[in-house]
Amino acid sequence: MEVIKTDIDGVLILRPRVFSDARGYFFESYNRKAFDEAIGHHVDFVQDNQSASTRGVMRGLHFQRPPFTQAKLVRCMRGRVLDVAVDIRKGSPSYGRHIAVELSDENQLQFFIPRGFAHGFAVLSDEAVFQYKCDNYYAPEADGGISIVDPSLGIDWHIDTAEAILSEKDTRHPMLRDFDSPFEF
Repeated sequence: MEVIKTDIDGVLILRPRVFSDARGYFFESYNRKAFDEAIGHHVDFVQDNQSASTRGVMRGLHFQRPPFTQAKLVRCMRGRVLDVAVDIRKGSPSYGRHIAVELSDENQLQFFIPRGFAHGFAVLSDEAVFQYKCDNYYAPEADGGISIVDPSLGIDWHIDTAEAILSEKDTRHPMLRDFDSPFEF
């Protein structure tokens, strides 16, 4: 597995070793030992989630408040998405900055998002199937978010956000400037 460091410490892009031939391809999507060695510490993933969405759907920017915070390892199993992590840790030198990466069934990239980041994605293909590994269980009472269309974040979603398909919940998240982060750097 190749580890691609980003401009924000701890946020990583992972490229698995893919074996292709006339039958198709094979790769290890997750190996705990290799993953822990690649990122330099142990992450105990306890829950896997999967979503299916159509072009123009935007999900996020989500997080869980302490003590239910989650690190995530995400990938797109079918289609293409633009996946984004936003640093929301008070006192962080990269507070409010984001990392965006295109994930697809063709590039097989995975994105590791540590605790203290808001996460979201936009679907760029006709359909996308998205998979999340989380290191803490979902706790609805700890649900949080910041607006996925906050212009101050400077995210180019590669779709027209005025025509994006959002859940009602995602339309109610505050802008970053109105957000009191529960995370410390």
